[in-house]
Amino acid sequence: MKHLYFVRHGHTEMNAAGRFSGQTETPLTAQGKAQALEAGNQARQLHIDYIISSPLSRAHDTARIIARAIDYPEDKIELSDLLLERHFGSAEGAAYSREFDMEAVADAEPLTSLQTRLEKFWRHVQSIPAENILVVSHGSTGRMFRHVANPEIPFHSTAERHHLPNAQIVRLV
Repeated sequence: MKHLYFVRHGHTEMNAAGRFSGQTETPLTAQGKAQALEAGNQARQLHIDYIISSPLSRAHDTARIIARAIDYPEDKIELSDLLLERHFGSAEGAAYSREFDMEAVADAEPLTSLQTRLEKFWRHVQSIPAENILVVSHGSTGRMFRHVANPEIPFHSTAERHHLPNAQIVRLV
């Protein structure tokens, strides 16, 4: 049986500044690198045999740190544009709030588009000939992917248990 794990990238400079980053590049902080290393140490027990990541540097750097920790070849990390963070349009760089209504931002990527993208990614993941797959991506993308993989878990939720903290491994399947 296939096991699927998800990790949101480590803490970034825009996280530290309390800003929405969306598809804006923002580097990992020292804390984010340490979080990724800890995730890598935890991943050793999961027998990961495939890693796929968003191409944005904060996710890709997190994936590389985890790969080094588990002796997975960094050049074998698959990069997928389907895992890019949701584009927040004019809200990129705005002050972060969980209550912020991204649907009210006219030039933000619509949720229907995000869901379609992650449904396509879900089909791709199912075709990968590996048993223990690690996906490294972003908060909104991760919540939608989790919802696609398990529709009982809502995309929108203020419940802390549905939040995806930085660099924590979550088993999806």
